[in-house]
Amino acid sequence: MAGFSKKDERFRDYALNASPLRVLLTVSAPLALYQALQSIFKVLDALMASHIGSDAVSAVACLSQITLMINALGSGLAVGGSIKIAEAYGQGDDILVRRRVSTVYAMAVLVAGVIALTLVPFAEPFLRLLQTPEALIATGAGYFRVEILSLVVGFFNTVYIAIERSRGHARRILLLNLGVILVKLALSAFFVYVAKGGLILIAVATLVGQLLVLAYALCTMPGDDGAFRFTLSQVRLKRETVGPVINLAYPVSAEKVLFAAGKVIVNAMSGVYGALTVGALGISNNIGGLTTSWHIGFTDGTAPLISQNRGAGKYSRTLQFYFLLIGVNVAIGLVGLTLVSLCLPWLATVFAQSQSQFDAGFQQMIVSIHRWEMLGYVTLGINSATVALLIGYGYTKRTMVLNVVRVFAYRVPVLWVFQHFTSLGVEAVGLTMMVSNVLTGVTAICMAIPVVRKIRRM
Repeated sequence: MAGFSKKDERFRDYALNASPLRVLLTVSAPLALYQALQSIFKVLDALMASHIGSDAVSAVACLSQITLMINALGSGLAVGGSIKIAEAYGQGDDILVRRRVSTVYAMAVLVAGVIALTLVPFAEPFLRLLQTPEALIATGAGYFRVEILSLVVGFFNTVYIAIERSRGHARRILLLNLGVILVKLALSAFFVYVAKGGLILIAVATLVGQLLVLAYALCTMPGDDGAFRFTLSQVRLKRETVGPVINLAYPVSAEKVLFAAGKVIVNAMSGVYGALTVGALGISNNIGGLTTSWHIGFTDGTAPLISQNRGAGKYSRTLQFYFLLIGVNVAIGLVGLTLVSLCLPWLATVFAQSQSQFDAGFQQMIVSIHRWEMLGYVTLGINSATVALLIGYGYTKRTMVLNVVRVFAYRVPVLWVFQHFTSLGVEAVGLTMMVSNVLTGVTAICMAIPVVRKIRRM
């Protein structure tokens, strides 16, 4: 059986022995740029939806949280699988790497099949079960069905990208997704501005992008000559192989499902300020993503590095990555806060301009929410760094607790208090986001302290 390829051996040596700052930046920066481009695409996607009309923006904002709940299954599998793969990679166990790679791919296909057969035929009943407003179901049911197909394809793609990330193929991921983003943007722009299409065609553009990633993966995987190649004979759907992956994956999936469910609840609660408030909150979240997406990218790149070094027994080096990541994320948060503070009125104006008229009320809603929400950029950076450390050490149950607290302790109850005990209007939504994001960062610090002490004793 083939061992690690020469390229994989070189990266393993680099991840375990080169300067931590150099490794963090060269591995994570392309992933952060990729996440930033993804965030920009979401903003442009929402902008195109706003060209259709404010009701389309609200439909996309509402349904996107529901699709995130479903996508959590694939994300959890990708995180759990990549942790165990990176750990075996750091140990230098090529046989275990191949077995885990093959098994995780097989699990992704099975989960995707179940989701497709369950949700595509029953999209509207599912949306009603989640108490989605009938007006948004009428506007976005077709959009939602196509989005489900995109998610099904994306389950496999997410696992593929996570495995490539653990090998240090950050540049490949960046270039691949940059090409896909450009294709999706071109198609979306054509469908909206030229063909004068609706939301369904925007979702079709996303599906085409996911299919391109799948096609690339299926074309390149057979040519891989190392331990990361998929081999059907190495699939082990048995407890000793699947169990460790599921133990790490289910807290991540549960965390993301609950987090998205909490945002659905917040969207519903925000509706008391008017139907367009949901869309304004969604736009505010997208604007925030222009900064926090960089945090996510650095987290995605650093967590496997921590896991690899942990597998190799280099515990003090994992803490170097963690503290360097805090510094990088805080700097990103400060830069983002400065730039968005200057550009917020303009950004809100752009989104408030539909194909028929400028909606001044919608623009003011966006500003009222995000001027408070953006005050959490720095603390969310600290939170992301802590998540990288926890994931790298396999403490996914703790990341689940952190994000559940973020929504169900610091967000939903706070908004309820503002609505029942103050006279605040739409601004209450922004204040809630700010309180949630700041307290989450503080909680992350408190959660990290005992973990850091434990690692230092290893």
